[in-house]
Amino acid sequence: MNSRTPPEQRPAVFLERTSYRRRRLRDVGRLLPFIGALLFLVPLLWNAGGETRTAMAMVYLFGAWAVLIALAAILSRPLKTRDDVAQQSNGPD
Repeated sequence: MNSRTPPEQRPAVFLERTSYRRRRLRDVGRLLPFIGALLFLVPLLWNAGGETRTAMAMVYLFGAWAVLIALAAILSRPLKTRDDVAQQSNGPD
């Protein structure tokens, strides 16, 4: 016979993997506007010998805008599917 009592069950210190990833995706989504603001400010730093290249800056801004839209779409897809599954399991409100 063993006189020791079993250790108490402690709650897990770490979050579930899926909820942790969902939170990190949301955090990245919240940072996108700040990343976009920094990307949009980059052409202000371009000054090639006192000559500003407006066409090149406009192409850069359009490209940065397109990349931000693509990143937002990529980040929103996993969040939307997980939220839809959770909402369906809870039933309609």
